[in-house]
Amino acid sequence: MQPAVAASSPGVSVEMPRLYQVLGPDLVPHDLMAFLDTWGGNILALGALILIVILMTRAASRSEAVPGRFQNAVEAVVEVLESLFRDILGSSTREFLPFLGTLFLFILFMNLTGLIPLLHSPTSQFEITLSLAIVVFCYVQIVATRKLGLIGYIDHLMSRPRDFVSWLLAPLMLLLHLVAELARPISLALRLFGNITGEEALIAAFTGLGVLALSTTGSPVGVPLGLPFIFLGMLFGLVQAFVFTILSAIYIAQVLPPEGEDHGKDTIQSEGAVR
Repeated sequence: MQPAVAASSPGVSVEMPRLYQVLGPDLVPHDLMAFLDTWGGNILALGALILIVILMTRAASRSEAVPGRFQNAVEAVVEVLESLFRDILGSSTREFLPFLGTLFLFILFMNLTGLIPLLHSPTSQFEITLSLAIVVFCYVQIVATRKLGLIGYIDHLMSRPRDFVSWLLAPLMLLLHLVAELARPISLALRLFGNITGEEALIAAFTGLGVLALSTTGSPVGVPLGLPFIFLGMLFGLVQAFVFTILSAIYIAQVLPPEGEDHGKDTIQSEGAVR
């Protein structure tokens, strides 16, 4: 689903023009434009994924005892992510670090793509954020079934009934947990999609106002009103990638075998804090 192009005034669009739109129908055939309208976000997402693979492969293949700048930067990112996830996943952090680290970098790269002129963020398309959320949902279900077993996972969804009253409440708890599990991917997808779409609309609106401000002078450029929001967008893209990944880590932690009764309580409190 492409974000709708709207206008708050006749000359100010809330969507930045894309490269193929600037080139125009003389250079880009109509069929190719239609293809890029539909699949442009997926192509950019694939490009971000390929870039991550290239960077990580290069870092892994050139690992040296005395690290260079690039190796230092990659190791610093991995160490920061590991320290963040350790508070949530405890001793299981390294087991899930490859998935969560890749997820964080993938979302971050896609978010930042929208700050490059004539491109847009793939995460401003709902089907892409929903796909990411469904991947997380499926991953959590696989982890839960593998760690707890099918019967153990059902027991977990019923809040582990062990006495008469808890068994009476078990069907209700099972229903509530199932609804919560199914609502999580929708919540994850809408949060990321809404925030990145809003960020891009803000940059486009202020960039358009900057152009309009000097339009009467015949200037080929406008006032860079959108520039501060581009720097804000860099921070915003980082925060949104962080929130999506932290929530995913919390969902994983909630289906792990409890290290103590406080483990589940801590993760639920952390989820509430992130929200």
